[in-house]
Amino acid sequence: MRIHISVDMEGVTGLVDADDVQPGGRDYERGRSMMAEDVNAAVRGALAAGADDILVNDAHGPMRNLLPEALHPAARLVRGKPKRMGMLEGLTGEYDAALCVGYHSRAGAPGVLSHGFMGHEIEDMWLDGRPVGEIGPAHATAAALGVPVVALTGDDVACAEMTAWDASVVTVPVKYAHDRFAAELRPEAEAWKAVEEAVAAALSPAPRRPEAVAAEATLTVRWQSASVAATLLGIPGVTADDSRTVHATGGLPSLYRQFGVWMRVASSLTSQAPYC
Repeated sequence: MRIHISVDMEGVTGLVDADDVQPGGRDYERGRSMMAEDVNAAVRGALAAGADDILVNDAHGPMRNLLPEALHPAARLVRGKPKRMGMLEGLTGEYDAALCVGYHSRAGAPGVLSHGFMGHEIEDMWLDGRPVGEIGPAHATAAALGVPVVALTGDDVACAEMTAWDASVVTVPVKYAHDRFAAELRPEAEAWKAVEEAVAAALSPAPRRPEAVAAEATLTVRWQSASVAATLLGIPGVTADDSRTVHATGGLPSLYRQFGVWMRVASSLTSQAPYC
């Protein structure tokens, strides 16, 4: 059984503030240690369910947060950027299941560190008309590859967002949001045990492949900056809805890859560092 783990940081146990998740932040070093503990709990759960090949993709910000020496020795690590598939780098149809660890809710939601990919530049996103952040596109892209997302960890708002998208996904709340920068934290040992047990249960018995997905999807993004939207119109297939909103239609995962290009364009046009 081959398992892909995409690990973000805002939804990790114990973390509530930008200083916890951004390089140079006063608690970032502790944050990356907690990130490793969350993903290692997921690895242990996968191993307990019989996984014999586990790939972890560091999917947060600079994508150099996980220290290789802190990762469970049974897992392989994809680290650094740029990556053509971004948060899903390394995922192919050869994998039996995908896990989303440390994920957060979409922009505008009352969850911890909620945002959509680029916290300073993206105002709203929709996939086929449904409001999304990072959870919906990841799930839809994995499904297009024939891989089921079977578990997600994060705060309770992120878990509810995943349940609304696909109620069959096992979710593990490791904290309960009080506001965007405040939460009630589950005790660390309790949270890690819950992650391990939930992942093991989600992978036993072996997950079924998702049903066939639509041939095409439409991704719409409203940017904070009109100049970002205007620049993206130079990419074939990108259409303007208004001065700050663009959309494109295509098959997944190619549309997901194209969105990665949009983010790189947006990053080149702003001096504000994204956390994603």
